[in-house]
Amino acid sequence: MQHGKYRFIVGFLTAPLAIYGLFVIWPFIQSIYYSFTDWSGLSPEFKMVGFKNYTRLLDDEVFWKSLQHSVMLVVLLPLVTLTMALFFAFMLNVGGRRRKNAAIAGVRGSAFYKVVYFFPQVLSIAIVALLFQFAYNPNSGAINSFLKAIGLESVQPDWLGDPDLALWCIFAVLVWCTVGFFVVLFSAGMASIPKDYYEAALLDGANRITTFFRITLPLLWDTVQSGWAYVGILALGAESFAVVQIMTVGPGGPDYSTTVLPLYVYQKAFRDGQAAYATTIGVALLFVTLLFVAVVMKLGRRERLEY
Repeated sequence: MQHGKYRFIVGFLTAPLAIYGLFVIWPFIQSIYYSFTDWSGLSPEFKMVGFKNYTRLLDDEVFWKSLQHSVMLVVLLPLVTLTMALFFAFMLNVGGRRRKNAAIAGVRGSAFYKVVYFFPQVLSIAIVALLFQFAYNPNSGAINSFLKAIGLESVQPDWLGDPDLALWCIFAVLVWCTVGFFVVLFSAGMASIPKDYYEAALLDGANRITTFFRITLPLLWDTVQSGWAYVGILALGAESFAVVQIMTVGPGGPDYSTTVLPLYVYQKAFRDGQAAYATTIGVALLFVTLLFVAVVMKLGRRERLEY
C-alpha cells in the first residue's frame, strides 16, 4: 500500500500547484518587481527607480486617506456583519419560544426568513450598488421620500454628497449585502449542534444569552474565525471597490472621503497611467491584508471543541 505513495501525491499536486504559482504567486512577484520601476502600463519601456515609488507613497495624502478608510472598513465590517448574523441565526434556530413537540426551536417562519436574509446574495454587487445609489438620491430617492412621508421634510441629507456621511452609506450597503450569507452559514452550523446540549442547559436554569455564549459561540468559533477573515478580505478587495466605484461621486468623493485602497490602485493604473505606482499601492494593500489575517488567526486561536 505504501509503494509509490509519494509519487502518487506529487503527481496529483504538480498541476494544481503549477497553475496556482503561475496565476497567483507569479503576479505578486511581478507586482513587487514593477513597484521599483517607472512603468506607465502603456509602454513596454521602463527603467528601475529604486525606492522612489515607496518614498512617494509615504508623502501621498490620498493614500493615507484611503488606507484609513480601508482600515475602518476592515475593523468594523466584520464586527457588525458577524454580530448581526450570529444574532439572526441564533433567533432562527434556537431563539424561539418553547413548543409542545420541541424544547428548542427557532422563531416561527424561520425558513422564510432564511430565504429573505439570503436574497441579497442572489443579486450582483453592481446591481446592489445601483439600487442603493437610487435610494440615496437626495431629491427622489426612497430614503428621503420616506422621511418626507413621515413629516421630516427638514431632514433631507445629501447622503453620498456629504463627506461626513458618504463612507457610512457605503458601509451600510456592504453590511446589507454580506450579512445574509453568514446568517445561512451560521444557521447551518447551529443546526448541527446537538439539541441535547441546549436542553441540558435549560434544565440547569440557563437563559438564552447564557446558552449562546456558553454553548453556541464556542462550538461555532472556527466558523466565526474563518468568516471574520473572509469579510475582512471583502472589505479590502473587490466588494468595497465595486460599491465605491459605482455609487460615489468622482468616484471616491466627495473630497476623497470614500476612496479605498483597491479603488486608488485602479485609478492610478487605468486613469492616470501610473502602473508602477499602482503596483506600489497594491504591495501596501497586500501587506495590510496579510497583517489583518495574521491578527485574526492569532487572536482567534482557541482550543478546538468537538461534538
